Amino acid sequence: MHEVSLLENVREILQEHALTQEFTQVKKITLEIGSLSCVEPEALRFGFSAVMKGSLAEGAELNLTQLEAQGQCASCQSMVIMQHHYDACSVCEHPFVTVVQGNEMRIKDLVVI
Repeated sequence: MHEVSLLENVREILQEHALTQEFTQVKKITLEIGSLSCVEPEALRFGFSAVMKGSLAEGAELNLTQLEAQGQCASCQSMVIMQHHYDACSVCEHPFVTVVQGNEMRIKDLVVI
C-alpha cells in the first residue's frame, strides 16, 4: 500500500511549508490525483487520519479530486484525453501518445490557520 508513503510525504511537505509560511494547523487539504497515477483514493482516505495523527494536519478534512489524463500525439501533435497509458491518438490513431497530465498526485488546496 504505497498510499501510506505518499501520505507521509504529504505530511512532510505540510511541515516544511508550515515553517516557511508560518501556519500552525491544517483544517482542510485537497489532493488532486491523476487518473493514471495508480493511487487508490479509498486507500488514501483510509490511511489519512492514522498518518496525520500527531501532526499539524490531525483532524483535517481530506478532499480528493481526480485529474483527467491528457496526452500529446507524437504524429499530429493533438492534445487528447487518455483512459490508459498506452492509448492511441483519438484524432489520427497514431500509437504513440505522450502523457502530459494524469500521472501525478499533488496538493491542490490548503485551508490553514
